[in-house]
Amino acid sequence: MSFKLEEIAEQLMGPLHFDIDVLRAKYEVERDKRWNPDANDQYIEVTAEFSKHVEDPFAEEQAAREPVFDDVEVAIIGAGFGGLLMGKHLREAGLERIRLIEQASDVGGTWYWNRYPGVQCDVESYIYLPLLEELGYMPRHRYAYGSEIFEYCKKIARHYDLYQDALFQTEVVDVRWDEAASRWCIQTDQGDRTTARFIVMATGPINRPKLPGIPGINEFEGYTFHTARWDYRYTGGDASGNLTGLRDKRVGVIGTGATAIQCVPYLGPWAERLYVFQRTPSAVDARDNFETDADWFASLEPGWQRRRMENFDTLMAGGEQEVDLVGDRLTGMYRKLIGEALQPVIRKLGRPLTAEEREGLLELADYQTMEAVRSRVESIVENPETAERLKPWYRLFCKRPCFNDEYLETFNRPNVTLVDTDGRGVERLTRNAVVANGIEHEVDCLIFATGFELNNRYAKRAGYDAVGRDGLKLSEKLKA
Repeated sequence: MSFKLEEIAEQLMGPLHFDIDVLRAKYEVERDKRWNPDANDQYIEVTAEFSKHVEDPFAEEQAAREPVFDDVEVAIIGAGFGGLLMGKHLREAGLERIRLIEQASDVGGTWYWNRYPGVQCDVESYIYLPLLEELGYMPRHRYAYGSEIFEYCKKIARHYDLYQDALFQTEVVDVRWDEAASRWCIQTDQGDRTTARFIVMATGPINRPKLPGIPGINEFEGYTFHTARWDYRYTGGDASGNLTGLRDKRVGVIGTGATAIQCVPYLGPWAERLYVFQRTPSAVDARDNFETDADWFASLEPGWQRRRMENFDTLMAGGEQEVDLVGDRLTGMYRKLIGEALQPVIRKLGRPLTAEEREGLLELADYQTMEAVRSRVESIVENPETAERLKPWYRLFCKRPCFNDEYLETFNRPNVTLVDTDGRGVERLTRNAVVANGIEHEVDCLIFATGFELNNRYAKRAGYDAVGRDGLKLSEKLKA
């Protein structure tokens, strides 16, 4: 790094309390530990003997119904935010026959499935929840909890009368165009045959849980479930905690991404013993959540949500805004690390930064941000060895940044153990234990906080492959 760049860096960030070369070397070592050429192939699809991990634990037993044979103007496959917002716009455009088709037993999409304890949105609810002005709704917290978001999804569906023709607990198995009738023909696993003038696929890119391909996963005889199918029949309680069913249970959690960051603080107080198995620590900054000030909310002028959303989107894209309307830790990180915060330096210099200067300053800003995250770990976690294992050694956006006010504190509990695998991951499962670092950790229950399938193959993700004119499949069209 040139002397001039060091001068510019200190103007922007103040004295640098780290050695850039030492950090670069450390990051490279940590990266090499975790490199896995198998990528997504290291995970197991939830099919065959693993199918129980996608079963719906929240639905009442499905009542038998007769298949539906009818015609609608628009069929929307998927009832998450995408499907609900499309239904809203279609309803306002005057369409009457709008059908939601959804495999869950209600609307909500990811907020239907993700009901694990502590589930919460990471983006502030004033911009994350759509249609707040239209529905006259005030979120209870700056960062809404999942139960409120799920209820709000149902409120949208009721407001726009989207339950009227909806088919729940229903999966689409075939979609094809009928040229003679100028209609899409839709078949479902319930025997339904619906025709529609238009079809909207709002299935989302991430909708199926994935499991880690750990040797022995079929041998484990304890209780297992995925966080996206949380089993409160086993744990007791609900999304707010009170997991009384775990009082005499040794619980293991595999995965330390955004989901584990939120649910581990709710497991710690209730499990007899909690093991958190970590391959790579997340960067966990403060959440600083609070209840919405009703007076502030009432003072917002019409159009406030759209302006706030656009302000947020511009900042996230690296653009300039006179005021950061959201002004939380997420937007602050983006402004600092994408470059908007370099503008004062540019104005002070009276010239644009060179590519080398810009790249160097942003790298230093990233290191500074992560040093603060690592310092926060030290200030909270009492055991020095555990604190060291919880420090993230990578650039901020190598993993999804996390925000939580209880996760790190949970490791100060005497019944909670961090099992860090130094980048290797869990070795294997036995009949009653998780083996990591050559040590068996006996557990009664194993919770997979291992995320969702990321698959670019449209047909596999959707569960069907739409067939259009002349027999052309959508998957083939997408390849063209």
